[in-house]
Amino acid sequence: MVSFPNETPEYRAARERLLQREVALRREMEAVAAEIRALPPGGAVPEDYEFDHIGADGVPAKIRLSELFRPGTNTLILYHYMFPRHRSDDRRGPSNGPMADLPPEEGPCPSCTALLDNWEGAVPHVEGLGANIAAVAKAPIEQVAAFAAHRGWRNLKLLSAANNSFKRDYHGEDDDGQQVPILTVFHKGSDGVVRLSWASELLFLPPEPGQDPRHVGTVEPMWTLLDLTPGGRPNAYEQIEQQYY
Repeated sequence: MVSFPNETPEYRAARERLLQREVALRREMEAVAAEIRALPPGGAVPEDYEFDHIGADGVPAKIRLSELFRPGTNTLILYHYMFPRHRSDDRRGPSNGPMADLPPEEGPCPSCTALLDNWEGAVPHVEGLGANIAAVAKAPIEQVAAFAAHRGWRNLKLLSAANNSFKRDYHGEDDDGQQVPILTVFHKGSDGVVRLSWASELLFLPPEPGQDPRHVGTVEPMWTLLDLTPGGRPNAYEQIEQQYY
């Protein structure tokens, strides 16, 4: 049995009980992951969507959904970046940088930005293991690229769906044109057909009391790290305003 300096018997007994729950949680997470992998093929994408991106020469260019799969890969993770943010979001906009002069409702969502900050360093590792990952905004690609440069993002591929229906078709945009932060995963089969394999549909279910939807909760390092601390998350409402934003 593991023990640490000066711990009390009460702490050790409580910790051992909690460990059993952690083991059960690990098993459940593994079981859910296995069921995700075992899902039947999802629907084929209705078109080979054309996105705006910044090419290797630094100039705006077009790229197809099919081109986001690097040779030899068959998985594509696309996060629907709320840029512009939802009109109900009354948090302040960026205090500096290229988006500081935009009306807040035209700027990027602080919570999405924090998530992508977290992911920036993980991208080379994710892609090194054979997946592809990108974030899709609705704002013009020039704005998205300028903000990404300001944030210091170098690894994460940024796209704009300003000129296609991708976000609307995959519930990254509601009927009123407001952006929705869904995560979508696509798989390219041996026949070359690209299909949706999973999406964070938990977003559309009622959250438990005192929680945000947490539809991407297992891939938010900032929050899951804080869950390990005595104080926990600083606010039950997790859409906080980042001080460094």
